[in-house]
Amino acid sequence: MTATRPEGELEGRVAIVTGAGRGLGRSMARALVDAGAAVTVAARTGAELDRFAAEAAASGGRALACPTDVTDEASVDRMVEATIATFGRVDVLVNNSGIVASTPLVDQPPQEWDRVIATNLRGTYLATRAVGRHLIAQGSGKVVNIASNFALQGVAGHAAYSASKAGVIAFTRAMAIEWSRHGVQVNAIAPGYFATPLNAGLREDAEALARVVRAIPARRMGEPGELAPWLLLLAGSASDFMTGEVIVIDGGQSVR
Repeated sequence: MTATRPEGELEGRVAIVTGAGRGLGRSMARALVDAGAAVTVAARTGAELDRFAAEAAASGGRALACPTDVTDEASVDRMVEATIATFGRVDVLVNNSGIVASTPLVDQPPQEWDRVIATNLRGTYLATRAVGRHLIAQGSGKVVNIASNFALQGVAGHAAYSASKAGVIAFTRAMAIEWSRHGVQVNAIAPGYFATPLNAGLREDAEALARVVRAIPARRMGEPGELAPWLLLLAGSASDFMTGEVIVIDGGQSVR
């Protein structure tokens, strides 16, 4: 699926996408570049970000590679400072950084639980706080938090991940209320299973893949490009009167 927007819809806008090295993050960053935005791509892996920036430049886009640890306050602050130093402003934040741990709770060491919560929830808080100072000062902006359909249903072995993403949804709604008076909209997207490097091992196991697909009414995983139109909606002016919402894109899995 190809994302389409009115010409120039995001021209002059500046976005930050965390977890942009691969998978959904990379796909969403590409959609923003294609829509005319300048984009800071952030993740732990610098080589992937450099490749993205080079590809964006080759196609006439603008992208800044910024290795970032979203669990570290100083690292997040440097990411925002680098964005403003390079592009002069920031208008859109996409909080996509996230990790998954599939461990039964009684076997899960506290360190693993803490790592999931730190990346998925603390990282969202740190980046939103750092960018929010600038959005509030300019009186406009968009925050798009990437949650998960796991936040909406019980999934065995994923207590930490589900809890962290449920926290992201609650955080989204709280910030939507807090920042509405500043002209800043905060919304979330809750994806289900999408074909990304994160679940490459699952997709290579025919039996496991069949089990997953049977639980999805659409009988398939999503393709990363299918998220792009929704991201561009939330990043653009069409969603100026929309805040605190969660768009679920999971082929019907969470409502079956």
